[in-house]
Amino acid sequence: MPVRSLLLPLLLIVAACTTSPTGRQQLLLVGDDQMQQMGATAFAQMREEMPQTNDSGKRNYVNCVADRIIEQLPQGSGQNWEVAVFEDDSANAFALPGGKIGVHTGLLDTAENQDQLAAVIAHEVAHVLAQHSAERVSQQYATQAGVDLVGALAGGEGQMRQQLLGLLGVGAQVGILLPYSRLQESEADVYGLELMAKAGFDPRASVPLWQNMKKTGGGSPPELLSTHPAPDTRIRELQNQIPKVMPAYEAARERGNRPNCQVR
Repeated sequence: MPVRSLLLPLLLIVAACTTSPTGRQQLLLVGDDQMQQMGATAFAQMREEMPQTNDSGKRNYVNCVADRIIEQLPQGSGQNWEVAVFEDDSANAFALPGGKIGVHTGLLDTAENQDQLAAVIAHEVAHVLAQHSAERVSQQYATQAGVDLVGALAGGEGQMRQQLLGLLGVGAQVGILLPYSRLQESEADVYGLELMAKAGFDPRASVPLWQNMKKTGGGSPPELLSTHPAPDTRIRELQNQIPKVMPAYEAARERGNRPNCQVR
């Protein structure tokens, strides 16, 4: 086999290496444009298949929190953010590549205030910014060069579509739970706390949020909880991280960044 043929896969891998917000090296074999198309396709399908709330107060509340977080995102993030509130009793939320955010109305019962809701939204947005979905899709389909992933996602109810939805982070909605790795969850926790703090939301609220999640679950945990690490572990790790982002929160408050998002 020619040396050139042997070097090509290696060059592709080197070219696809990037760095997560926490400094971890990642291998991404799926481009931003393709991931954003996949996110937009999945989001459009969910908006067709799942009812959205008619409660303008809830929509405005969720948008208020999401907008404050989006304002803190790095320049050039390349996302055209859009928010939908789905009428569903489960305590769940997600974010997709391309800047698509979905929140279930059931989460508003578990997240008791704007700070707790911000903790969830910031965490999900952090997954997108850290390109965790692209990382998972790359790992799954690295050996299937030329596969039309966007076409597979838009092409009906096949197994590949279901798996892609799971890899994008919305598997709970289609009955396939494919949790992010422990490392990816830790990254989303760290970056999510930073985002909410910079937006003026109290990062300390993340602890009672996960305590509420644990209580809400009872015998069977909420979908959001079932795809995340054990709540006691999550709480301990959050408590260790919170002091590191409190200066950013205090600085945001001093600048007058004091969100007042409420259900009206």
